[in-house]
Amino acid sequence: MKWITRERAKVDRIACPWLIRRFIDPEAEFLFVPAEKVLEVAKNVGAIPFDVPGVELGHHDGRVSFDAFIEKYKLDKDAALVELAKIVRGADAHKPDLSLESAGLDAIAEGFRQISKDDFDNMSKQFHVYDALYAYCRWKLGKQGRV
Repeated sequence: MKWITRERAKVDRIACPWLIRRFIDPEAEFLFVPAEKVLEVAKNVGAIPFDVPGVELGHHDGRVSFDAFIEKYKLDKDAALVELAKIVRGADAHKPDLSLESAGLDAIAEGFRQISKDDFDNMSKQFHVYDALYAYCRWKLGKQGRV
């Protein structure tokens, strides 16, 4: 399947492709285009748009696109993904009070955007960050459950 979003990805537009590849569509193909062209190109190439205004997989009611994916694809049974969503939401919406990790993710995401040659390079570098954050969330939840 093809997925499309705005170019110059940072938090949500990297976290969502990670979520898609790991939990929804391992063979996903991603397109990054100028914001004003997302819906037009999506229609022309049959891609699913995300993280742009007015689409199902976008920001709604204080929640970010990562949350929309979790809801639509019923991934909320995975407590670690729900915990990761809180971190992503805090970083993407610039609400670091949502989790201690959000401010760090925001800084890391901006750093990767600065050192990456394009969105695909950025995505390939940052997927490891989300793998690690997901493992951290699993560990954190397991640790909290111990007596």
